[in-house]
Amino acid sequence: MIEVKNVSFGYPQKDLYENITFTIEDNAHCAFIGSNGTGKSTLIDMILHEDKYLYDGIITKKQDCRTGYVSQFSDVDRDSTMTVFDYLSTEFVTLQQEMDDICAKMSDAEDFDAVMAQYQDILDAIDRVDGNNYEVNIKKTLKVAGLENRADIGINQLSGGEFKLIQVMREMLIVPDFLVMDEPDVFLDFANLNALKELINTYKGTLLVITHNRYLLNHCFDTILHLENSQLQQFVGTYPEYQLYLLKMKAQLQEAAAADTEEIERNQKIVEQLRKDATYFSNAAIGRQLHARVSLVERLEAKRVLPPFLEEKAPQIAFHTGKESEMDVVPQDEDMQVLQEQENNIDNILTNVECPVLEVTDYALSFGEDLLQQVSFTIGATDKVAIVGANGTGKTTLLHEIYAGKNPAIHYAQGARVAYLSQLPDEMLQDNQTVADVLEEIGIELKEEQCNYLDTFCLPADIRKQKVSTLSGGEKNLLQLAKLARTEMDLLLLDEPNSHLDLYAQKALEEAVREYRGAVLCVSHDFYTVANCMDYVLFVDNHTVRKMSIRKFRQMIYANYFDKEYLIQEQTRKEAERAVEQALLENDFQKANALLEKLEA
Repeated sequence: MIEVKNVSFGYPQKDLYENITFTIEDNAHCAFIGSNGTGKSTLIDMILHEDKYLYDGIITKKQDCRTGYVSQFSDVDRDSTMTVFDYLSTEFVTLQQEMDDICAKMSDAEDFDAVMAQYQDILDAIDRVDGNNYEVNIKKTLKVAGLENRADIGINQLSGGEFKLIQVMREMLIVPDFLVMDEPDVFLDFANLNALKELINTYKGTLLVITHNRYLLNHCFDTILHLENSQLQQFVGTYPEYQLYLLKMKAQLQEAAAADTEEIERNQKIVEQLRKDATYFSNAAIGRQLHARVSLVERLEAKRVLPPFLEEKAPQIAFHTGKESEMDVVPQDEDMQVLQEQENNIDNILTNVECPVLEVTDYALSFGEDLLQQVSFTIGATDKVAIVGANGTGKTTLLHEIYAGKNPAIHYAQGARVAYLSQLPDEMLQDNQTVADVLEEIGIELKEEQCNYLDTFCLPADIRKQKVSTLSGGEKNLLQLAKLARTEMDLLLLDEPNSHLDLYAQKALEEAVREYRGAVLCVSHDFYTVANCMDYVLFVDNHTVRKMSIRKFRQMIYANYFDKEYLIQEQTRKEAERAVEQALLENDFQKANALLEKLEA
């Protein structure tokens, strides 16, 4: 379907690709992965609109290849009165109108043959998309996605997640030869994520999908494209198989690197001894041996297998309350009883729900219809809480109003400092600012300090001069996190924090949330984030919220959304992968290989 051969491309401030080559076969379902900012969206744009770019290499598409595209950034038109069914019917209605117009011309056409040729072209176009059965096909597709009850509502009533799913369906219904989707999973709730999985798995055409979603990666793809450090690797197989392949390669390279290092060190000791001997003995043979051995060491160095970068390319995220130093410093001249009382007081301040950092009492929300009613809850000073519920139930609006702090139903503890990460980064970042401007606002002014700080978030130094508007969705989210990491706060509000973040950054964010000593209130549809990081869940149901333990949350997920055996197996697999990584870090190759055999099984 697509062939990319020896393609190199970059911008003045950054090289993106260097002689990358890959093919996408007919009917392949291909996942496109890689760290934030590596140029995945740009490469897709080059494939779809190669005339826009000056690049080295060749991009070849199948002759007469019809392409479809789902963007990561499109939004609902809130002024539209079109229903979901009408929106999905647009292409078919347009073709039918063209057919009617041509039929109307036939009775008095001067060039009847030309009109008949147009008529045949429209017939072929309708047949290609099964246009005579489009109403039935739309209903079937809505049923696959579990959205059959949404057909007659206006698209302006859809949540962002629902609209993204409808966009996917619209592109699939016109049956392109090659369908490209850029993070179609962003903001989808559990039900809609399952619906997207079903749509992908039942689609019979060729797919190229940028995604960082672990659930989709594990279930939907037979080919992996992985872009890192200007290089691209193609793997034919599932994502779990690819992860196993990477670990095996790491083990082999690490073991070879250790053997190379051992051989180089052994020869270097011989060189040192020969140099000592040459100092005391004037012997041509020793000189020749020394020269030969130095040459051997140089050759070994030149062909040395470098150890792979075993640590993942993850940002170093840490959130702060500003009280950490008070809790960590222990006065030396106090007696133990006073120290114990102080520690108890700190614990009470941090964990006592009777002194919550946030109280919400009888909150209500409506947009033409009641979304939330009589919502009441409290958040303790170190509680980690997820708000979970279906798309369009008002979760983001609630979080936004908590941050604004103007609704009389919302109360903070006195002096509480609140920070917010938006699912729409443009709310918190100004498009016309440069990254350097943003860093100066948080007190990082010197160029060297800015470069070092960007590096801790896996953002390249040369991004400093770029405007925020030019950044990818993942880079914008990392920049939001970089701002929050320089902020002292008591309550951290996170709205879909995993959206657009690569897998490495997602794991780093989860660790930062677990380590943070303040309170977190997080809207999330990511099962792993909720299950691994949160103390409990506020579940939006029947226009209100109810508190749910993580155990009950897991049970609900098992019963309604994700297979329990899969989730348990996924957790076991992740633990096994971590054990292999640890063995490799310790250069225990026998243990690593034994663990890899178990992991493969």
